[in-house]
Amino acid sequence: MFCNKLKEFLRKHNVTFTDRDITTDESALAELQKIAILTTPVTLIDGETVIGFDAAKLSERLGIPN
Repeated sequence: MFCNKLKEFLRKHNVTFTDRDITTDESALAELQKIAILTTPVTLIDGETVIGFDAAKLSERLGIPN
């Protein structure tokens, strides 16, 4: 549910992103396990991690006006 909301948000703001599905991409799952994140969605922006769908934090990190 929140993964879809995140993708909608990014598309709405014309943000290019790479969608990695941990249910089908073992390397994506391994990366999250390596950094001890056990929830999705996870967004990496310039080396910073945003866990979950947090529109305010995403907007701030991406420079999208509220």
